[in-house]
Amino acid sequence: MEDLYIKATSTTPEISFSKNGIMEIHGKSIPDSESDFWSTVSDWFHLYMFTPAKKTTFELQIDYLNTSSSKSVLHLLYRLNELKDRGLDAEVIWSYNANDYDMQEVGKDYEHMVKVPFSFMKIQEAVLS
Repeated sequence: MEDLYIKATSTTPEISFSKNGIMEIHGKSIPDSESDFWSTVSDWFHLYMFTPAKKTTFELQIDYLNTSSSKSVLHLLYRLNELKDRGLDAEVIWSYNANDYDMQEVGKDYEHMVKVPFSFMKIQEAVLS
């Protein structure tokens, strides 16, 4: 199984999923074709579930999600429940801009929907001089 890497665009996040259990999603997600973009990610994760690492870490730093993308991300997080049910370790690290209360709330909502522990990381914006 190969690692999955999808470069970010103006409408899709960067995806970096490794068979060693480190999964990263960074950027905004408003793809023109939801099914094409997220099906690639979902298909890779489906294969990963056959031979997962002992620990899976989902690191998300999302600036914006449309409704369809939000459902796709939630589906991936639900799959982490399956790993926990199999006795494997899984965690989510939800990073958000310190001033973006909406994305903080999205993370809190997801946290309440899955069994996987969440860590929240505030990111301070750099001050330009």
